[in-house]
Amino acid sequence: MSESNVVTIAGKEYEESSLDDQQMYLINQIRDLQAKAANLRFQLDQVQVAQDAFTTALIQSVEGGEEDDLNEAAVAN
Repeated sequence: MSESNVVTIAGKEYEESSLDDQQMYLINQIRDLQAKAANLRFQLDQVQVAQDAFTTALIQSVEGGEEDDLNEAAVAN
């Protein structure tokens, strides 16, 4: 007893065994592109978190620098 995978195309179900080679090729292309898109979303999440961390570090550095400038000015007076 062999089980065939079922794919849904435009709201209609098809058994993979009923599809020809070109149709299966297109399905495999779509599946690969879906996996790549998911991986790119994963990588984008990492980039966004890293960018936020660098932005926060820069803001803290600038704000810390302003406090240092104020402290130096107060000491000079």
